[in-house]
Amino acid sequence: MPNYRRAFVPGGCWFFTLNLLDRRQSLLIDHIDVLRSAVAATKRRFPFEIDAFVVMPDHLHSVWTLPPDDADFSMRWRLIKNRFARALPRTENLSPTRVVRRERGIWQRRFWEHLIRDEEDYARHVEYCYINPVKHSFVSRVADWPHSSFHRDVRAGMFPADWAGDVEVSGTFGER
Repeated sequence: MPNYRRAFVPGGCWFFTLNLLDRRQSLLIDHIDVLRSAVAATKRRFPFEIDAFVVMPDHLHSVWTLPPDDADFSMRWRLIKNRFARALPRTENLSPTRVVRRERGIWQRRFWEHLIRDEEDYARHVEYCYINPVKHSFVSRVADWPHSSFHRDVRAGMFPADWAGDVEVSGTFGER
């Protein structure tokens, strides 16, 4: 069995990637209101700050900061994934393993997390979130993707509305 090692730092800031099990589906944007509701309900019960969030058809990226005395991001993601899955009709094909474990066939079991190290690392990961729809050729401008906290950050004056403009994606975003 794999030996997963996670950094648990109370009050830490993390970058996350979560994927649908079937990457050919577009459940996340098809049911964006359900996802937003799942995140909001979890955030009300177990607070955290959303520093950046982008939802793609088959995966999402997010940067979170947890409260000073809390490091349990796994529980929060479990609740979000469960709330989202419970709100959708049971139409997916299930593997025998998922049937035995009474799991839905919506999300990949695990997620990827990265503990943010410093301000430069933070900026790279927030930018990675925002440039992701351009990287995947869904839009040519960051501002044209509706499922992103980029718009919130533009309203707050943190980014200009034309940030990254009409660009071809190259360079280093996210991990070094």
